[in-house]
Amino acid sequence: MIIQPRVRGFICLTSHPEGTAEHVRQQINYVKSKGKIENGPKKVLVIGASTGFGLASRITAAFGSDAATIGVFFEKPAAVGKPGTAGWYNSAAFEQQAQEAGLYAKSINGDAFSDEIKKQAIALIKEDLGQVDLVVYSLASPRRTHPKTGIAHASVLKPIDQPFTNKTVDFHAGVVSDISIQPVENQEDIENTVAVMGGEDWKFWIEELKAANVLAEGVKTVAYSYIGPELTYPIYRNGTIGRAKDDLEATVPVLNDLLADLNGVSYVSVNKALVTQSSSAIPVVPLYISLLYKVMKEKGIHEGTIEQMQRLFAERLYSNAELPLDEKGRIRVDDLEMREDVQSEVAKLWEQANTENLEEISDIAGYRNDFFNLFGFNFVNVNYDADTNEVVTVPSIKD
Repeated sequence: MIIQPRVRGFICLTSHPEGTAEHVRQQINYVKSKGKIENGPKKVLVIGASTGFGLASRITAAFGSDAATIGVFFEKPAAVGKPGTAGWYNSAAFEQQAQEAGLYAKSINGDAFSDEIKKQAIALIKEDLGQVDLVVYSLASPRRTHPKTGIAHASVLKPIDQPFTNKTVDFHAGVVSDISIQPVENQEDIENTVAVMGGEDWKFWIEELKAANVLAEGVKTVAYSYIGPELTYPIYRNGTIGRAKDDLEATVPVLNDLLADLNGVSYVSVNKALVTQSSSAIPVVPLYISLLYKVMKEKGIHEGTIEQMQRLFAERLYSNAELPLDEKGRIRVDDLEMREDVQSEVAKLWEQANTENLEEISDIAGYRNDFFNLFGFNFVNVNYDADTNEVVTVPSIKD
């Protein structure tokens, strides 16, 4: 079938198998161009492995240090006349290229919040790898059915205590407007968001993996977070999502205690603002990212997800140098984004930004391109007017 992008708001309803394969290929080539990561991980479990930082982590581990990887994700497979999700195609392309490189790669498709998928992952580790030396936790989901209570929790994206009004952008139309978001009405909304996006499930995974004796001596585990500039604080860091991120970060000392007898360690890595399926949904953030891209590209310090993860692995998690942490014990690979010269320039542009000057003072074109790249579109060497085979399988997943 011929597959073209069909967009509804911040979601692309279609994805392209050849385009997503090209996206994966470009990320692999970048990691290979940086050379091997000395003392990198060798047996890796990535929870949330099909898109964004999770996919980039899997690529970095495999092609940066020849790691065997198991990826867990929840994606819609392809069927005749119905393209699969971008994450499904990403995972198929990754596995195929890993196999061609002689690397072990298997995947599990299902609800990572569930006990069933945890058991499947443990069984696969026991059967094929024995133990893992790195666990990456990179889940991004709007809802979670709690495996112990059966309660379905849905996250909300709202400020706390007072309404928030600021600029935002329709990045497809290039229209800048003001948006007002009302605060949460009850504590339950906050608790639900923490239940979905906080640290409890990460803890459940590590507890289950340890109890099953599938964590290696010296194991590391890392989860991902974001802080950002003050202008996004009301909707992000000081909002409902921020409460969830606080909970995620508060899980680190709990996991460190749990892993102490293995000489294991857990970290939260605070990453840069980038175009992802999740960030596209947050009001204000797309405009901020468009301005940030403009400034960072002009300074020659822009990074995408794969550049971020390669640097995290090579210069932080597996560097021979002492690992620098901030005052709260977090790894910061948002250090370039948060540089004072970068933030001051973004703040000036923010004050100026309107519909008329958006194309000139921002990199809204780069934002759009990155958005469509997520779904396999806008790659110059892919013919989107040609028929493509939409029925692509992930080699290790049997129907």
